[in-house]
This record gives sequence, structure tokens and C-alpha cells, in this order.
Amino acid sequence: MKVGELEFDLKFMSSDVRLLVELMPQVLPSLKNKIKESAIDKSIDTDEFFAASARTPVAYAILAAHQLKWIVTQVNYPFLGKLCSLVIPCGLTALDHWSQQVKGQGMISFIHLSKNANASEIGWYEDVILDACCQNIACSDDEIWQYVVEMSVLMSTSTQKSNPRSIWYEKLLNEMLSHLERQPKNKERRIAWLTHVDSLFGGVGLVLLSHFRRLFPLFFQWMHADDDDTVLLLQVLERTKTVLRLTWIRNSPYIDRLVDELVSLYKEAAMRTLRDDIRSLILETLILLQQCKGLQFEVAWDKHKNDLDLTLLHQSFAGRHTAAV
Repeated sequence: MKVGELEFDLKFMSSDVRLLVELMPQVLPSLKNKIKESAIDKSIDTDEFFAASARTPVAYAILAAHQLKWIVTQVNYPFLGKLCSLVIPCGLTALDHWSQQVKGQGMISFIHLSKNANASEIGWYEDVILDACCQNIACSDDEIWQYVVEMSVLMSTSTQKSNPRSIWYEKLLNEMLSHLERQPKNKERRIAWLTHVDSLFGGVGLVLLSHFRRLFPLFFQWMHADDDDTVLLLQVLERTKTVLRLTWIRNSPYIDRLVDELVSLYKEAAMRTLRDDIRSLILETLILLQQCKGLQFEVAWDKHKNDLDLTLLHQSFAGRHTAAV
């Protein structure tokens, strides 16, 4: 069956989804135009959102963006990828809009697309999508920052997974880190980032070494964040382990500091509700450090050997290390 200029078999779709797909060639361009009506014309030298809204109320764009998201999320793999030429231009128009609500719906649409289309189907648009991700990392507010992070991670790992030195990995990670450095105490943003960034770390791999000077100061600060969020602390420790595992922390000046921070955190964990989970992760991280750095780790660890508050940690570490050997 032919849908617009696209031709593929719809017989395995449910009747309601088939109807949506058949309507997409007419509906999505219309939604794109409705969103664009209240967008800012970047060729005009103005920063006034109200000038754009004066032409068309932004509520129309918000409604159109919600409709876009709803339509896109009704279609799944393997059919959605065949509709990229219809979905992506409309989604990009939403990402380019000044309204955070419109942007957010566009981001949710791209998140769903990235989970239900393959890299070859998205490939023609990957540069413009990833550029939009970079632009939106810097200008998204708290309510939608989780979406821009998830969208950026999913789109980059899907399209760049065979290239750890991809310029897009570099740009996206630098944008995220710059933003987090400006607001290191923003709990919602760091939770969103820690939740979704693991697969981005996996894509970057050993190239993470070049980001150590920015990553570890954030990790150290978040390890001791005074917000009593144990789940967040566990995420920080998990991401620290991921970085160690991927890079083997070679040629780094952060070994001593990391051992000291983990020891300090082990003591602080006595007051946490998930104390055993936290201490187990700390122990796993210390063992990984020992395996990575050998003598350098032993020198850093030796400073704490007479600390009576760490008796249990020393016993656990010795037992786990002996078992591993």
C-alpha cells in the first residue's frame, strides 16, 4: 500500500494505527505549519516571543505539538522508521520553537522515534537532529531537561555507535557538562543526566579520558550532596564505576582523590537508609580501582589502613580481593 510517496505493507497493523498512518501525509505537514506560525522568524533581529505570538496564539502550537506526539507514539517498530521523512521535519519544527511546552512534545516524539527506528532510517537526518539536540541542551528549562538528555543520548548512540570519536559525542557531552557545571546543585538536572547518560558513556568509551577533568569534580561534589537522596547517590557511584570500567582510569591524577572520597563516603553511609547498598557499591569500586591501578592504588589505600572506622571495609575488601585472586 502507498502512503503519500511511501510504499510499504500495512496488513500487520491494527485498523486504528493503519488509519493514523494513512492520514499522516496530510496531518503532519498541517501540524508542522501550525507550530511554525507562532515560531520566531530568525531572519528578523528580535528576541521578543510576544511578536511571534501576536501573529498566532502559541496555544495553537502547543495543541499541535501534543497532537504530533500522540500520533507518533501510536506507531511502533518496524513501521515508524519508514515514516521518518514525515515525522522528522515536523519534530524538528517543534524543537526549534521558543515554547518549552512545544519543545517538550517534540522531544518525546524523537525519544519514541529513536526507540522504534533504526540508524539507517534516521541517517539522512542525523546531523540536523543532533545539532538540534545540542542547541536544546542549553536552552531547555527544568521541566523538559530530562527529555532533551534522553533524546540526545538515544539519538547519538543510535546513529554514532560505531564511532567513539564522533564529533557529535564530543559536542553533546561538552554541552551537558557545561550546563551541569553552571548548575551543579540542581538536583532534577543531575538526576536526569545520571539516569540516562550511561549508554552515552558506553558509546564514547576510552575517549572519556579527555573528559576526566570535568567529570570527576562533578562526581565528587554529588557524592556528598546534602539532599539525602540515596537513589541519586547510588547513581553517582554506578556512573563512577562505568567510567572506571570503560577507561581503566589510565594516566589520571584523580586516583588518590577518588580513594579518599570513597572512604569518606563509606563513613557517611552509616547515616543512610540504604547503607548496605551504598557500601557494597563503594567496595566494588575500590576493588575495580585496585585491579586498574595496582601499586598506585595501594599507595593511596595505605593512608587509611589504621582508620578504626574502616575496620569492616578493610575486612570486606581483603575478603573480596582474596576471592577474586
